Amino acid sequence: MRSTAVRRTALAASAAALALLATACGGSSDDGDTAGGDKAGAGETTQAAKALTAAELEKAALTQADVKNGKVATKVPAADDIAKDQVKADNAACQPLSFAQTGVAQGEPAATVKRSWTEGPKKPAGDELTEEALESAFDLDKVLVTLASYEDGGAESALKDLKAAVGTCAGGFTTTAAGEKAEIAKVAEDRAPGGADEAIALTLTTVGEDGDEFPVKAVVTRKGSTVASFVALNLAAAASGKDFAFPTEIVDAQLAKLG
Repeated sequence: MRSTAVRRTALAASAAALALLATACGGSSDDGDTAGGDKAGAGETTQAAKALTAAELEKAALTQADVKNGKVATKVPAADDIAKDQVKADNAACQPLSFAQTGVAQGEPAATVKRSWTEGPKKPAGDELTEEALESAFDLDKVLVTLASYEDGGAESALKDLKAAVGTCAGGFTTTAAGEKAEIAKVAEDRAPGGADEAIALTLTTVGEDGDEFPVKAVVTRKGSTVASFVALNLAAAASGKDFAFPTEIVDAQLAKLG
């Protein structure tokens, strides 16, 4: 396994929290919404929506009781909580993508709250520790969840800016997070989960130090004046470069709490 290169690059590319997968031992999405799709009338609803306070965001944020599998951390370690001024894309137009992949709130939120979720360990099938069994055991997802509330249409602007960045930076860009530089080879839109006023799902193909590529997943949603963003890394995928399915049950659980 290309563990050193993968872990160091993951730190810069997909938030420091996701690098902790190296030490880490379902709901279904609605059909019909495509990446970046809007619900009819969402704009009028959001303009009247009041930004949630920090206390209200805490109440609406994911807790252990909201998930059927894995562990929710309500206190995100300092290494996972990258500050906005520590994230910078080489191309300013790609900055929203740099924020999305590091769990940093877009724009100027009124309040933010973070959570992380790590999938529960899987026991290899059988007694023999084969390469296939080992890969299965490390097929674990970790998701960093960021909730941000906005005044005066800031939530809509956050999604608009992110969508524009995808169009401009689909061919790749370079970003620096917490002093670590990473290259993103390409950005592709995926099918976004339902249940939000707006949503966009992305796969950011990240280049490791040895030149190998691996996927980082991001989902950014808006419900009223609140933006919920999710960035996910899979340990086995980071080592092998293979694609993985975003754990949409975490998005579903968080959106359900937002009402």
